[in-house]
Amino acid sequence: MSIAAALVVVPLGLLFLLSGLIVNLVQAIFFITIRPFSKSLYRRINRVVAELLWLQVIWLVDWWAGVKVQLFADSKTYALMGKEHALVISNHKSDIDWLVGWILSQRSGCLGSTLAVMKKSSKFLPVIGWSMWFTEYLFLERSWTKDESTLKSGLQQLKDFPRPFWLALFVEGTRFTPAKLLAAQEYATSQGLPIPRNVLIPRTKGFVSAVSIMRSFVPAIYDVTVAIPSDQPPPTMFRILKGQSSVVHVHIKRHEMTDLPETDEGVSQWCKDIFVAKDALLDKHKSEGTFGVEPRQLGQPIKSLLVVVFWSSLLSYATFRFFKWTELLSTWKGVVLTIAAVILVTIVMHIFIRFSQSERSSTARAARNRAKKD
Repeated sequence: MSIAAALVVVPLGLLFLLSGLIVNLVQAIFFITIRPFSKSLYRRINRVVAELLWLQVIWLVDWWAGVKVQLFADSKTYALMGKEHALVISNHKSDIDWLVGWILSQRSGCLGSTLAVMKKSSKFLPVIGWSMWFTEYLFLERSWTKDESTLKSGLQQLKDFPRPFWLALFVEGTRFTPAKLLAAQEYATSQGLPIPRNVLIPRTKGFVSAVSIMRSFVPAIYDVTVAIPSDQPPPTMFRILKGQSSVVHVHIKRHEMTDLPETDEGVSQWCKDIFVAKDALLDKHKSEGTFGVEPRQLGQPIKSLLVVVFWSSLLSYATFRFFKWTELLSTWKGVVLTIAAVILVTIVMHIFIRFSQSERSSTARAARNRAKKD
C-alpha cells in the first residue's frame, strides 16, 4: 500500500475499526442478555445496531466514491422489494457484489435484515465478520458433505424472522475469474452442456435445499444479474477507499416460489436454465451497454451520511479527550504505541481489502474439480 493511499485508508480504517468494535460489543451484550429470552426482539434490535456499522460501508460507495448503482427492474418487482422475504441468486462477477446487495437492500429497507451464505473464514474477519455472525449469516466451508447440515439448520432458523429479509446465495460457488470460466467451459464441453461465456456453471445442491426448506415461508426468488459497463473501470474496495467512482448495472427479475418445479431434479434444472438465460442477458448487455429497459437511479440516501457524521464526531471528541487525559504523545513509549496502533489499523484494512478481492490463486484445475463435485 502506497503512502498516499495509506493517508486515505488509515483515517477511514480507524473510524471503521473503532466504531465497529463498539458495535460488536453492543451486539455481544444483546446476544447474551436478550436473545435467550426473545429471539425476535434481539433480531429487531440487532438490525438497528448492525446498520450503525454497515451504513458506513455504504457511505463509502454513495458519498465518498460516488459509485452509481443503476437498477433495472419491472414495476412489480420494484414495488415488492423490501416488503417480502426473498431468496436472492446472483452471478458473482464483481469484487463488491456483496456490497451492491447491501446498497439495494438498504434502498428497500432490508439492510439490517440482509443475510448471505458466506465462506466460513469470513466470520473471523475483524469487525465486519463478527457483525455478520451476530446477524445470523450462514458460514460454509464449500464442501457439501460438511455444509449440508449447517445450511439446512440455518435456513430452518429463518422461519420466524420478524421482518422481511433477503438471503443471498451465490450458486456459482465462487467468484468469477478467467481461469474459472475456462474450467467451466471445459467441463461443459465434456458433459454436453451449454458453454458459458459470462457465468460459471451453478452448483445447485445448496439452492435445491434452500428452496425445499423455504418454500413455505419465502414467496419469491430474486434473479439478480450484475454487470459493469465496458467503458467503466471494475469497482474494487481499494478504488472505493481512494474515492474513485464507477458504474454498476443490476438487473432483477422476480420469480414466484410457487412457479418452481416440485422435484429436486426439476429445481436443479430450473437453476441451471436461469444461468443459461443470465449468460444470454450478459451477452446482450455487452453489445448494448444496457439491460434493455430504463434504469432506476437510486440516489444518495442521507441515512448513511448521518451515521458517518455521528461516528466521526463522537470518536474525534473521544480521541481528543483520551490523548489529553493520558498525555500519550508526550513520551517516547506513547509515540511508539500510537504508531503501532496505526500500523495495526493499516494491516486490518489491508486484510479487509484482500477479503473483497477475487480469488486470484484459484487455478483452472481447482475450479474444474469443484465443478465435477456437483
